[in-house]
Amino acid sequence: MGGVAGGATAAARARRLDEDAEIIVFERGVFVSFANCGLPYHIGGEIERRAALVLQTPERLTARYRLDIRTQQEVIAIDVDRHTVRARDLHDGREYEESYTHLLLSPGAEPVRPPIPGVDHPRILTLRNIPDVDRIKGIVDGDVKSALVVGGGFIGLEMSENLRRRSMGVTLVEFLPQIMPPLDSEMAVLIERELKRNAVRLNLADSVEAFEDVKGCVGVRLRSGTQLEVDLVILAAGVRPESNLARDAGLELSERGAIVVDEHMRTSVADVYAVGDAVQVRDAVLDQPAYVPLAGPANRQARIAIDHICGRDSQFRGVQGTSVVRVFDLTCATTGVSERALTAVDRPFQKIYIEGASHVGYFPGAERLSMKLLFTPDDGRILGAQIVGGAGVDKRIDVLSVAIQAGLTVYDLEELELAYAPQYGAAKDPLNMAGFVAANVLRGDNEMVYAEALGPDDLTKWTVLDVRSPAEHAADHLPGSLLIPLPELRERWQEIPRNKPIAVYCAVGQRSYFACRLLRQKGLPCKNLAGGLTVYRRVHGKGRAAERCAATSG
Repeated sequence: MGGVAGGATAAARARRLDEDAEIIVFERGVFVSFANCGLPYHIGGEIERRAALVLQTPERLTARYRLDIRTQQEVIAIDVDRHTVRARDLHDGREYEESYTHLLLSPGAEPVRPPIPGVDHPRILTLRNIPDVDRIKGIVDGDVKSALVVGGGFIGLEMSENLRRRSMGVTLVEFLPQIMPPLDSEMAVLIERELKRNAVRLNLADSVEAFEDVKGCVGVRLRSGTQLEVDLVILAAGVRPESNLARDAGLELSERGAIVVDEHMRTSVADVYAVGDAVQVRDAVLDQPAYVPLAGPANRQARIAIDHICGRDSQFRGVQGTSVVRVFDLTCATTGVSERALTAVDRPFQKIYIEGASHVGYFPGAERLSMKLLFTPDDGRILGAQIVGGAGVDKRIDVLSVAIQAGLTVYDLEELELAYAPQYGAAKDPLNMAGFVAANVLRGDNEMVYAEALGPDDLTKWTVLDVRSPAEHAADHLPGSLLIPLPELRERWQEIPRNKPIAVYCAVGQRSYFACRLLRQKGLPCKNLAGGLTVYRRVHGKGRAAERCAATSG
């Protein structure tokens, strides 16, 4: 029941494993297999041909796999005792029953449509399928100039970018104080700056209180008191599992309404399986239930469910939440768990930051990469990573995703042998550098202090040493910090007061690491500010000069 990533994949897999099976696919919509991840890019014009979004037609699937595909046929009830489903033909309203030996549910998730006054306005739309694209594009192709995007997750960011590509004025409203909830806030701020750089107006920690019609356009009142008038509203405030049918059939659901399944994708009812955006799965890092609606896991779950139906002992390993999104000229990617998630479950962790580049600096075109790595404080096992930057972000996050699944540690990152040529990377790739920095922390060679412990009210409790150049210090520095440039430190280290703990910083943490190694060997215990002034400014939000310096300085 249901096509796209889960259902269509399952049907094709079933035929490959069982040539004699009768395989019926019920799909409520017109399209049984389409590229839902590509929908925003057709609206923005990057994917020019609408037909390119249709991956397989019922005719092609039937010819190749001998499937009984029934589009515009909606399953409206499941009788688990009689092993039957009741379906409705959406062409003429006729209802009929069909029996099953095994039933696989792939209903997906539906966009959240909050109960806001005026939300039924015809120009307030959600994006889930090709008919939704047609409605949105029909408006965007007309004489429209402005849009409001509600929600700062994947779809909200993709729609903001693509509406700006159509030269529309875009305002993005997000209930949380940051965009991209999978990211930690000091990494999300990089994406927020990129949105602002591309003239997307951000209203964070805000929400819509009411919509109203204004001569065919949409009037918007925000909780902050801001009033807007726009030609189009895109609701991208998250999704929820479409599980009402499963609930009515007596299947076990989670607190948030996702279908509960085991490692074989079996539900709580015999002979009924479920996959994709409607199911609760296991977080592979935290080993606890999770709801992570992503296309990659949905495809794997479909194969595993069919394998088990056909007698194979396939098991789903769980999800890591590996994902990537482009936001104008930046790429944002994440895998594993965030600092916020680890803190919420009281799991011990360490973290480091790396400012690297997509390839060596002497070869033209190198683009900056900002990386955050989380790992266990005892054995250095990798727990999660977040990367924001230009070219090469996807390459590094994929390596880290494999590392997490394989149970690798930061010591293994030190030893990674990665392809190197000047156009593609460096002899010491940013992943190697992340391993070096993290392993130095665990070995005790690099003792860190984090920006959160050095807030404006905390600085007077420390002797804060700046080892950058006088020009960098003049452009931006922490209040009360003592400037001793690194090249002068060997001759001037005795000038450092010793009546308080010593925190050393530079732009990104490299020069301050060198300084700490020197000072500790001189008998001065000190701590290195993780990520330097660059990360400090992301955390505390004052000044931006450090960002400019960090692009060229260590």
